[in-house]
Amino acid sequence: MDKFFENLTRAVAQRSSRRSFLSYLGKMMLGASMLPLLPIDRVAATARAENKKPNLDDDTTCDYWKYCAVDGFLCSCCGGGSHDCPPGATPSPTSWVGTCRHPADGRDYIVSYRDCCGKTSCGRCLCANTISEMPLYRPQLDSDLIWCFGAPTMVYHCSTAEIVSVK
Repeated sequence: MDKFFENLTRAVAQRSSRRSFLSYLGKMMLGASMLPLLPIDRVAATARAENKKPNLDDDTTCDYWKYCAVDGFLCSCCGGGSHDCPPGATPSPTSWVGTCRHPADGRDYIVSYRDCCGKTSCGRCLCANTISEMPLYRPQLDSDLIWCFGAPTMVYHCSTAEIVSVK
């Protein structure tokens, strides 16, 4: 057995060098670091999202159908409604938009998401739904911004969702 492994080791040593081994090891490490970039994870996430049924009734949960692109605390959990700010908070004059499909009628609705400003963060019912979210170069479709521009104060409290039109 010792003779077999000695011959195997010598044969590998004669056909390779330290540089080729380090080159091979570097390629393997680089390839392994690229695995998260493959679309496999996105396909699985899309499949999970398609299997998840949107909620038609409870606007205090993240899976309520109108909240497909909301990012923040839900005003319906913070003393307001799905499209009304709670007392003491003022709606921002600016908003971002998303397109949500109503599961009951199968139609797409354009929903305007507006931040309520002026009170400290609500801290309840945090949702980070990013369906059809675009990067910062399309700010009207980016939910990661604090949309309190033009409000009396930039302090974020919660987010609302109001149907603007049918697509």
